[in-house]
Amino acid sequence: MIKKQIMKAAVISLNSESSRNIYEDMKKYFTEVDHLNLKDIEVILGNKDFEVFYRGKTLKNYDCIYARGSFRYASVLTSLTSALKESIYMPLKPHSFTIGHNKFLTQLHFQKKNIPMPEAYIAATSAAAKQILKKVNYPIIIKVPHGTHGKGVLYAESYASASSMCDALMVMNQPFIIQEYVETGGTDIRAIVAGDKVVASYKRKAEKSESRANFHAGGTGEPYYLDAVEQKIAIDAARAIGADVCAVDLVVSPTKGPLVIEVNLSPGLQGITKVLKQNVAEKVAKALYEKARAFKDKTQNGSYGQMIKELDESKFAQQEIISNLEFRGERILLPKISTDLSGFESEKEYVIKASKGKIIIKDNI
Repeated sequence: MIKKQIMKAAVISLNSESSRNIYEDMKKYFTEVDHLNLKDIEVILGNKDFEVFYRGKTLKNYDCIYARGSFRYASVLTSLTSALKESIYMPLKPHSFTIGHNKFLTQLHFQKKNIPMPEAYIAATSAAAKQILKKVNYPIIIKVPHGTHGKGVLYAESYASASSMCDALMVMNQPFIIQEYVETGGTDIRAIVAGDKVVASYKRKAEKSESRANFHAGGTGEPYYLDAVEQKIAIDAARAIGADVCAVDLVVSPTKGPLVIEVNLSPGLQGITKVLKQNVAEKVAKALYEKARAFKDKTQNGSYGQMIKELDESKFAQQEIISNLEFRGERILLPKISTDLSGFESEKEYVIKASKGKIIIKDNI
């Protein structure tokens, strides 16, 4: 067992069996662990800061919070992680709940990050969809934006069946994705990514009457070990949506190789645990501890804290910072330490002088 540094953690979830198992295994690594019900979390959006409450009381201080939940709670999860991400290690970034719970956005981010995936089409109307359906090869997969455990995934063998499905979805005001079907004999691969690696994986096979290999849809499984290429694709897919912990589902095309078909931000672990006969929850718990410890060292005991301390002690008028620049559209985002050292405030005006390779920002005195 790892020698414990004083570390406090919480699992915030809807109390699934997998969440409870991860909570129990986190006790092996963290000094103190709480299991909180997501339904009792409240995030107050004030003029300047977020405030997070649990059952009416201010949320305790933690070093790690693993927040899990369905797409129905995406707004709460996004708000929660946005409020706490600067001071607490959270394996799922705020934007991951928006992206990972929406198959449209997932597809777009995979394309942006060059993650290999089956060819897909997005249609706004039934008429537009039917024009696409006339051009594709069958069978195909039709997906709705939200759905877990294989729900919201439809299999169409012909134009007639696909056209009927599209009409039904439009009647129910459901947008959808038309996706290339990759023939794998009803199998897919699920990889659990935790930290910077794949900690467990297995192959799932659908029942004879079922096109979905998902364990919750009656599928069976067998151990499967990803090769180096498949591992890299799974890890890259997790990073593309901002997740340190998630499940990545792949299929292996005979002509295109490994392709990512889904990600799951709150994967069930019962199926993979049963197949592998390994404690997958403990592997996730260990990865959470290692990441949280590194985050704490970096933000509290590392170079950032030391730099501020030295600045206060010696009263330096100037401090050099070496950092990559982060761009958001046409804006440059400066590291947080820049504002701490400079004392700049958002309400004040500043003079900005820019020339090639140089930017100077001064008080507008």
